[in-house]
Parts: sequence; structure tokens; C-alpha cells
Amino acid sequence: MQITVDIPDELAQHFDCSQQQLSRQILEALVVRAYQTEQITHAEVGRILDLPSRWAVDAFLKANNADLLYDSLDLEQDRETLKQLGISQFGQSNNTASGEEKH
Repeated sequence: MQITVDIPDELAQHFDCSQQQLSRQILEALVVRAYQTEQITHAEVGRILDLPSRWAVDAFLKANNADLLYDSLDLEQDRETLKQLGISQFGQSNNTASGEEKH
């Protein structure tokens, strides 16, 4: 979707950038707002802004003071993933966490 927005000169004078850069800044601001109001997900932030990784999304959100949304469901999903991978606390496998050593 393409939208045209009229920006008053009084506001535009405060932006020392090209139209393309301003367009990107506006898109980023909308993405941050949509994320903060839970209209889009972390993954959608990355896709919309064409960010290369989850870590790049985290860095973008942090740079824009957008708290990462991480609730108890996310925690349980992460715990289940770690369990499936055989990883327990502190990055140890289940065998090494119980005191057994691999030989």
C-alpha cells in the first residue's frame, strides 16, 4: 500500500534528509507504534523493515525504546524448546547438568 502524507513546511524544516530517508523514518515510527500496541509481532517487525535477523530486530526495538514483548507464554515456549533440545539451566545439556560427564 502506498499512502501520500502532506507534511507542513513547519515540520518538514526540522528534517535534514531526503524524501526516501524521511519515508523510512516514518515507516519505522509506524512499525514501533504498531509493535508497542501489539498490532504486529516481533517477526513482523523484521519482515516489514527487511531486517536480517532476530538480533537486528531486537537492536532496532531497543534503539527505539520499544520494550520487547515477552510474556509467560513466550517463556513456556522457550522452556519447551530448550527441553526438546536437551538443554537445561545455564546452557548445559541434561547429561552435564545432572553431574554426569560425557566421554
